[in-house]
Amino acid sequence: MKAVIIKTFADPPVLELADLPDPVPQADEIKVKVKAVGVNQADVLQAKGKYPAPPGYPQDIPGLEFAGIVDAVGAAVQKLKSGDRVFGLIAGGAYAEEITIHADCVSHIPSDMGFIQAASVPEVFITAYDALITQMKLTMGECVLINAIGSGVGLAALQIAKHMGVTVIGTSRSKEKLKQAESFVLDHKILVEGGKFASQVKESYPAGPDVILELVGGDYLVEDINCAAQQGRIILVGLLAGKSANLDLAKMLHKRLLIKGTTLRARPLAEKILANQILEKHLVPLFQTGQLRPVIDQVYPLKDAAAAIKHLDSGNVFGKVVLSFE
Repeated sequence: MKAVIIKTFADPPVLELADLPDPVPQADEIKVKVKAVGVNQADVLQAKGKYPAPPGYPQDIPGLEFAGIVDAVGAAVQKLKSGDRVFGLIAGGAYAEEITIHADCVSHIPSDMGFIQAASVPEVFITAYDALITQMKLTMGECVLINAIGSGVGLAALQIAKHMGVTVIGTSRSKEKLKQAESFVLDHKILVEGGKFASQVKESYPAGPDVILELVGGDYLVEDINCAAQQGRIILVGLLAGKSANLDLAKMLHKRLLIKGTTLRARPLAEKILANQILEKHLVPLFQTGQLRPVIDQVYPLKDAAAAIKHLDSGNVFGKVVLSFE
């Protein structure tokens, strides 16, 4: 099989296509012929040498989400068969024509969804649902602030929140991305200038957001604390603006804030299976009825993986970047 190999971990990285042995599934695994993969910030960081894959996964092959066709099943697998169309999350190695994965970590692709669309779903929609619903307990009638609203996770979170009847405030450094987000019924648009947005949030929604989905990190967390509601809940998902911030602890105490960090990639197998159940039970039905939809910015062929990573790293992206194997 062919796979994208990180030949040089650098900024920019050097990637190349290489021939590797075909993988063989274990008893509880399936082998998937990959048709498309989503490109994520984790891939960008891994290619730069800043975010190694967890133990047991290839360090030099990026890729966390995929869509494809089951090519073989292990002896203990019963719920899947060769020919099934599936999508899911893996902790690394998805930039390859074939992968093996535990059978309980994939879901069937909706019948009217193509592989490119399917590959843009698992990472962002599972992350958004897990952060907002499973962990932060977002409920109808509340308000959520989503930083980097034009990102893949941001747009997934916006759709999930609106489906639940939640007021959504979205921030972006781009006027164009805020305008594009209007089609998803964004309630309040905040243009971030000089890294500041708290005062604008308070003007738009004086009580402050009940939940804040923090996809940027760094000093954005300072602004989150400044604008959060009393007993607000902040969940930190991304660190694009850095991993450090000078926080006002007194304000955190006064507001009785909950601040929590989360990641999907390093979770143990049992928790990854639970994450896939979110996709299978809660999200797939909403894609089937058209209440949720993937948002794709650009599609690249597999041979242009370096260009795809460069495009995502530029920040000039609305939604998902996808690699197509077809």
